[in-house]
Amino acid sequence: MAVCVYTDKDASLRSLKGKTCAVIGFGAQGHAHALNLRDSGMDVIVGLYPGSKSRLRVRRNGLTVFNTPEAVRRGDIIFVALSDSQMPAIYAEQIAPSLRAEQTLLFAHGFAIYYRTIVPQKDVDVVMVAPKGLGPMVRREFVRGRGVPGLIAVHQNPSRHGKQMALAWAKGIGCTRAGVMETTFREETETDLFGEQAVLCGGTSALIRAGFDTLVAAGYPPELAYFECLHELKFIVDLVHEAGLSGMRN
Repeated sequence: MAVCVYTDKDASLRSLKGKTCAVIGFGAQGHAHALNLRDSGMDVIVGLYPGSKSRLRVRRNGLTVFNTPEAVRRGDIIFVALSDSQMPAIYAEQIAPSLRAEQTLLFAHGFAIYYRTIVPQKDVDVVMVAPKGLGPMVRREFVRGRGVPGLIAVHQNPSRHGKQMALAWAKGIGCTRAGVMETTFREETETDLFGEQAVLCGGTSALIRAGFDTLVAAGYPPELAYFECLHELKFIVDLVHEAGLSGMRN
């Protein structure tokens, strides 16, 4: 089945105009989303716990920071930019009690919703905008006038405007410049975990180590094994990224 790709012409920032985007957390993704949205002309605030070391960084970037519950109360779209391990407790203690009907909960990864470590109330929209790149890349590409590809998904949609809101957010952070595909929380979660654990951080690192150990065990110098099995990997990956597997082989 063909996948529809949404670009800048398919998305409008109007869905975000006059609304407050509350970014909960100021790590890699939170930082990138907040600054990109601000530079796109949106009203952005940041929610952090009182003793967070990120508060100074938020202020240095010209943004206003509130304690998390207050940011949730002030926000219209609440981006939960927290790690999967932190998210359930912070959501239960600091986010859920301050939520109100017709707000939008936004995630950059489907894990918490799909595995039900978070179960939002039924009167809020729940959507996902997942850039397919690390936070620093999301910011860097935006500043360069480009963007990283992304995924959007809608889990709950009582307002019937969830998809438009997700597309608007994707445009605000630059993803529609590169192209955005629609998926589901389940598909994004399972493919992301598989890609990271089986292919990228799992299989690739295991292959590097196995290749290195095989050469060293066969009597070759470790320095040569390093260059052949690890150092040159970046050049190959760059070629694959630029031209695909066939292009790399050519």
